Amino acid sequence: MILLPDTIRQLNILSPCLEKYKVNGVSGGLSHCGYDIAVNQSITIAPGGFVLASSVERFTMPRHIIGTQHDKSSWARRGIATQATVLEPGWEGWLTIEISNHGPEVVSIPIGTPIAQILFHRLEGMADGYQGKYQKQANNPVGFIYEH
Repeated sequence: MILLPDTIRQLNILSPCLEKYKVNGVSGGLSHCGYDIAVNQSITIAPGGFVLASSVERFTMPRHIIGTQHDKSSWARRGIATQATVLEPGWEGWLTIEISNHGPEVVSIPIGTPIAQILFHRLEGMADGYQGKYQKQANNPVGFIYEH
């Protein structure tokens, strides 16, 4: 089941959790069935380029909720894609967002601009909770961490 805004608010999944807003012509905050997250850094992406950014929002995922990151159509229409990321039950921290430019032009995205949508799904029970290498990510983009 996908969570609606009232449930997202009640579970305190992310902070800040803002009502729907617009900045730089793009909608952010709570939507009809999810939350549109914003970038915490100003970024510029060349055609064929790739950058990491972090979210403005900090997440604390309950053990019975999983989140999935999806592109926003406003950016997809300009060739900007965010690679799908799963927010595991029990994970917490600022989300690192992987962003690619498949379009023909350089694209600049100012700090605070909405970039991707998160859909939250309720699990049938409680998961053990994420204990991996990206737990408690800092408020900056976190690159690949190699494990032995």
